[in-house]
This record gives sequence, structure tokens and C-alpha cells, in this order.
Amino acid sequence: MRAIICERIGAVDDLVVGDLPMPEPGAGEVRVRVHAASLNFPDLLMPQGKYQYSGEPPFAPGMEAAGVVEKLGDGVAGVQIGQRVAVHPWIGCFAEHVVAPVDWLFPLPDAMDFETAAAFCLTYGTIHHALKDRGRLQSGETLLVLGASGGTGLATVEAGKAWGARVIAAASSDEKLAACKARGADDLVNYAEGDELRHQIKALTDGKGADVIFDSVGGAYSHQAIRSINWGGRMLVIGFAAGDIAQLPANHILIKQIELIGVAYQGFSRRFPDRCKANIAAMMDLWSAGALRPHIGGTYDLENGIDAFRAMRDRRAVGKLVIRMD
Repeated sequence: MRAIICERIGAVDDLVVGDLPMPEPGAGEVRVRVHAASLNFPDLLMPQGKYQYSGEPPFAPGMEAAGVVEKLGDGVAGVQIGQRVAVHPWIGCFAEHVVAPVDWLFPLPDAMDFETAAAFCLTYGTIHHALKDRGRLQSGETLLVLGASGGTGLATVEAGKAWGARVIAAASSDEKLAACKARGADDLVNYAEGDELRHQIKALTDGKGADVIFDSVGGAYSHQAIRSINWGGRMLVIGFAAGDIAQLPANHILIKQIELIGVAYQGFSRRFPDRCKANIAAMMDLWSAGALRPHIGGTYDLENGIDAFRAMRDRRAVGKLVIRMD
């Protein structure tokens, strides 16, 4: 089967398009004929050996995809050959076929196309777990989204608005912030211009700060953000797209009674697959109601799919990037 292949741990430009053996489902697994797969930031890190786990070369990266069930392993029930599904097995999705545990299979609404589905489950599953399970976001609270123009960031803006929050979107250019505004952000902060992030947030909130901060960026922006949080606020640590893991000041956490909360969606989905399925079903209901619409900022064919990796690496991506396998 054709796939984007990491032949050795190195750099994004070392990825190649080639052939891998057809995977076979084991007990409790299914094989899916992939129609589309979407790029997530860990997919960029994994071939470079910068993520907490990696495949054994040669392997196909790719954490989530959508397609059609084509083969069932032993013991699989409740799934039919030919069923349209999304799947996030965490690796192997940038290929024409992928195998995944049945627990990580999600039936699609009839109206949801494969490209949308490929960009949906991992992103919105993470957001539900972050904002609802961990952050306890309430209607009327102020939500600050760092890195708001990325695939996860734009979806967080949407979800925050769907749940009644005031959303402040922070990104590094006016072009990226325009995409955030189109997704419903109430206020925009360009942290590449003007005052420091913390001062801009304070000015927008009459000195109070944000109640919940969604931080997938890390580095210096985490330091700025924690100084712009409300008393008793919750700061959600999602990832470190800026590359640096912030060492946050314990005195601010103490004085403002801040909750610093880790969000590890992969661990959650492994430990609580039924809760994960319920969360994603709730998000698909919001999609069916028109409240959520994944922003697909670019589509690629398999043969030029490595260009999607380069676009994310060079910070040219707005929204989710999707690679079509068919």
C-alpha cells in the first residue's frame, strides 16, 4: 500500500512516499480503507524523535483518519464492513489502509464527508476533554486561546462560543486572527505586536484576566498568559508548539489560587474509551446542529502530502491540513 513513510528518525524532509506492507487486524482491531487523514502537531514531532513515543522505522505517521471499515479482527462486534468511520489509532494514518483498536472507531453522521471527519475526532475530543472535563468551563466565563489560528485553536474558539464563553483569541498575525474572528472570537490579540500579551488581556477584561486559558503553545507565551489569569482561574496545559516547556512561577499559582491542569487526551482515551466515545458523540451533535465546523486550511494528495508537513513546520498552516488518500 502507498504511504508517507518515516524511514529513519531525522527531519521532516527525510519523509518519503512509498510502499508499506498491508496491515492485518488482530483481535479487537479493525482495518480501515483510508479516504482522508489530517495532520496534527505531534505528527510533525514523531518523525524527528521529539514526541513521547514513536513508531519503529519504517512506519507511517498520522494520528487520525476517516474512511470505510474493510476487515474485522477476531472478537469485534457492533461494527460492519463498509461502515463509514473516523479513527484515531495515534499512528499509521498517512497510508491507504490503517489498523486500529475498535475502541478508537467512531461512526460518522450521514452528512459528514471524509475530509471533515478526518479533521474532527482527535481535535474536538481533545477540546471537550480540556474545556469540559478538566477546565470546567462555564457559560459567561472568559476563555483565552493561545495559538488560536491552528486546527485545535480554531476549534477551541468555536467550542468556547458554543458553550457560552467570551473568547479571546491570541495569534501571531492579523491574517491568522481574521480566521479566528470568522470562527466567532469576541476579542483578538496579536502577540507579535503592541503591548505584551498579559497587558492586552488585562485591558480587555478590566484588569480581571481570563478564567480559563487553553495553552497549546508553551514557552514565553505561557509565562505571559499565567500573569493574565483571573483569581481562581484554570490554566490548561495542552502542548508546546513553541518548542519550549515553560517553567511556571509557583508564587503566581499560590497567590491567585490558580489551577494548573494537564490535559493528556491520549492517556484519557486509552483509560476511558467509553467516556471518550461519549465526548465525541456530543461534539458530533454540535456539528450536526451547525455549531462546529472544522476549518480545513489546505488539502493535499498522498503523493505531495509531505508538503503539508513542511507547511506546518514553517508555521504557514491556518486550521487543519488534510491529506487525501484516494
